[in-house]
Amino acid sequence: MKLATYKDGSRDGQLVVVSRDLSTAHYATGIAQHLQQVLDDWNFLSPQLQDLYVTLNQGKARHAFPFDPAMCMAPLPRAYQWADGSAYINHVELVRLARNSEVPANYYTEPLMYQGGSDDFLGPRDDVVCVSEAHGIDFEAEVAVVTADVPMACTPEQALDGIRLVMIANDVSLRHLIPDELAKSFGFLQSKPATAFSPVAVTLDELGEAWQGGKLHLTLQSAWNGRTVGMCEAGEEMTFHFGQLIAHLAKTRNVRAGSIIGSGTVSNRAIEVNGKKEWTKGYSCIAEKRAIETIQDGQPATDYMKFGDTIRIEVKGKDGASIFGAIDQAIAAPAA
Repeated sequence: MKLATYKDGSRDGQLVVVSRDLSTAHYATGIAQHLQQVLDDWNFLSPQLQDLYVTLNQGKARHAFPFDPAMCMAPLPRAYQWADGSAYINHVELVRLARNSEVPANYYTEPLMYQGGSDDFLGPRDDVVCVSEAHGIDFEAEVAVVTADVPMACTPEQALDGIRLVMIANDVSLRHLIPDELAKSFGFLQSKPATAFSPVAVTLDELGEAWQGGKLHLTLQSAWNGRTVGMCEAGEEMTFHFGQLIAHLAKTRNVRAGSIIGSGTVSNRAIEVNGKKEWTKGYSCIAEKRAIETIQDGQPATDYMKFGDTIRIEVKGKDGASIFGAIDQAIAAPAA
């Protein structure tokens, strides 16, 4: 099934069930007010939502209405936890190579992960408000999952059983703030503003064969100012699957229902074309494009985002239909 959260003036919004083709929706009132309630009592509430979902897809839901992504908050407007990994080692290799730095050996056996802010997520059509263009505004197209309770010290296989929903994300980064923060050896903070998520979150059964081995085997599309810059395959080059990411997070603590885990920037390797490396799949963040330019030409040529720029991130199924709906945002200055 597909679930979304509509804006209603409150912090947590109102849960709606959305049809498979994203054309209609129905309030989940009477079953659950918020998505967190469903995650806390999944075995009891999700079958009721599934029944409503079936009825909605059959065109028999009495109070259905046209689905409007502009009305959506993030599926979980605020969460108990947001932990973002770096599951694509190619992204790490490119960034390190661009600054003549080797990738530590343990990066290939243990995922990188940071804990981000989870108290204020953006909806899929909300502006990305940034204090200054000088901070180096960048989008990051990612896949994310929402968990049930996952026990401490679980195996990656056990962790996979704890995945309830899948989404896509724009994990905004302020690149020019990152070096000073990392130099303090205490992680990201100011360089990571609010993250945006897709209009809908979907259950694994909706993905069919596209969900295998804890990976989403579909193309993550990124369009910057209307121009397609990334058609990156999310599954085939994911070094650490979501079970491994969740197990990494749960190594020394329990992971509670409503936790969100991100894949990190989806990244694909170059291929050889006439003896020359070509990144034919494009990129899912500007930092990677700049790293490629530095490797090829000795310096980056692509600037970061400016006020008024737009970013659209979307995943389509084999039939060409949007699965999660699109993140479609503009970069904006703070209100006067």
